[in-house]
Amino acid sequence: MNVPPASGPPHDDPTLREQPIRGMPQRAYQVHVDAGGQRTSFRILPSTPGPVLVGSSVACAIQLSDRSASRRHASLELVESGLRFTDLGSTNGSFLGATRIVEAVLVGGEQVRLGAALLTVELAPSSAEESSLSERTSFGRVRGESRAMRRLYPVFERLAATKVPVVIEGETGTGKEVLAESIHEQGPLAGGPYVVFDCTTAHPSLVESELFGHERGAFTGAVARRKGVFELADGGTLLIDEIGDLELSLQAKLLRAVERGEVRRVGGDKPVAVNVRVLAATRRNLDEEVAAGRFRDDLFHRLSVARVELPALRRRRDDIPMLARFFWQQLGGDPAQFPDADLPRWRDQPWPGNLRQLRNAVSRRMAMGSDLPHGEAESDDESLDTALALDLPLPEIRRVVNERLEKAYVRRMLEKHGGNVTRAAEASGIALRHFHRIKARTS
Repeated sequence: MNVPPASGPPHDDPTLREQPIRGMPQRAYQVHVDAGGQRTSFRILPSTPGPVLVGSSVACAIQLSDRSASRRHASLELVESGLRFTDLGSTNGSFLGATRIVEAVLVGGEQVRLGAALLTVELAPSSAEESSLSERTSFGRVRGESRAMRRLYPVFERLAATKVPVVIEGETGTGKEVLAESIHEQGPLAGGPYVVFDCTTAHPSLVESELFGHERGAFTGAVARRKGVFELADGGTLLIDEIGDLELSLQAKLLRAVERGEVRRVGGDKPVAVNVRVLAATRRNLDEEVAAGRFRDDLFHRLSVARVELPALRRRRDDIPMLARFFWQQLGGDPAQFPDADLPRWRDQPWPGNLRQLRNAVSRRMAMGSDLPHGEAESDDESLDTALALDLPLPEIRRVVNERLEKAYVRRMLEKHGGNVTRAAEASGIALRHFHRIKARTS
């Protein structure tokens, strides 16, 4: 896979961005596009992040010049049974022969007509998929030895070697921020700053100021000039976390900052030049957000020069033993005391909170002798016995029990609210600052 240049759309690359393996697909496909008397070919590998968009928009990896094709006409996504074709509500439809289709799984040999363009799907040689597998079991602080992760390591390496914008997608807790930081640390800007801005934690009225900075007196409380995260990240990398939650009114200003390499502080009248690589992470499906009008198509195109999706933990169960042992040692546990008997049960769990939930389970196992929250594994008497076994003075026992309770409660509330600290704090009835302090002690 070649990462496309920042100056051109990703469809310029004949080998498409490697696609996430939701159902562990085993084959690669070649997609030929015949339009206007010309044929263009694209390869879709099991490690290609996507889904791959097809349409007339420049944001589409497979761009169609035919005006009868919709801007986002369809998508192609590798699944276990083949290549899933999905019509994205196109105006003129998609046809397999004389049959109009909305969704179909293609296995090779089919021809799908989109307006005047004809898509022919063929199986690629099996060696194409195998050659994309890496022998490594980590990339920076990202870890995993499953096929799902080994397919992605070559992608991570190529992304790290460039300065192009990247959109990192995945469910809550899959390690998007860890991947972003690893891309920065392994890349040419590693010596520069690395700054994170979370769109879900900043107050809505202050998001613009946090992003672009403000001048003194720009608004009530602006008692001094302040740099925004773009200026703080100058010469390095800026991760905009949960970018799918950014309000539409600010998306246009963000687009200008990314395109022009300059920002204008709130209350300022002069642009400030910045040299920043922008990474964006989101738990949302940005393709759906664009289709629904909640995310700007032009901003999506500018940021998604490259895209990668981290698989959910349930799609990479072979990594659970390795990750559990890593978390155990990271949290200070003795490798010789690792609870191997818990591994079969951990492998079978659905892990809706992904790696974050697994780490919390390992942390609880170390602290309480069980990975289950208080009340699910131990009775009250058993829990007290665990604390009393520490053989500490009563004030110290009380402090330890209260601290464990706070940590377990905060972890559970974060899992319940998808990692959103503000929402978890509000639901807990805890001041945000105090919630942050407890959260810091759990990490």
